[in-house]
Amino acid sequence: MASLRVAFRLPGLAKVATRHNTFAATAIRAYSTKPQGLKDRLRELIPEKREEVKQVKAEFGSKVLGETTVDMAYGGMRGIKGLIWEGSVLDAEEGIRFRGKTIPECQRDLPSAKDGSEPLPESLFWLLVTGEVPTDEQVRGLSAEWAARATLPTFVEDLLDRCPNTLHPMSQFSLAVTALQHESQFAKAYQKGV
Repeated sequence: MASLRVAFRLPGLAKVATRHNTFAATAIRAYSTKPQGLKDRLRELIPEKREEVKQVKAEFGSKVLGETTVDMAYGGMRGIKGLIWEGSVLDAEEGIRFRGKTIPECQRDLPSAKDGSEPLPESLFWLLVTGEVPTDEQVRGLSAEWAARATLPTFVEDLLDRCPNTLHPMSQFSLAVTALQHESQFAKAYQKGV
């Protein structure tokens, strides 16, 4: 949480953080009678987050976060505070935290597969995107949505099939994700001015 500690040193930011639950160190479990999908939950959260960001910028927009040196710039931005990020923080003392939760807390709190001990990727994704621990039903719904979208266009399959066997899996993954832009509904809407 080192990057957030700096922000909390700004006078008054802790008050705003408390008032708007900004930089919450813990995630909450979203309960409802009907499982809420990720898109529906984000429709609720995004307007709140926009208002929160407007207020923080209005109150603290001109505050200095730190000093930057040429050595830091050559070091690939290492040590430069250049982003407010709530998703995950890597602390040299505590290790990584996802939305304030340690790995053991994620293992304990996030839904896992039946008879599994590790959180499902869908549950961690939900936590990172919303800051909330999803219910089992929400994770199953997200998993079903991802499965429904899992079909790859033939040209992407062909592209992956032509990769050498020695190409690292993450390189193949990056290649495939980049190639999927061709089919992106967002990219098409963006080209139309959305």
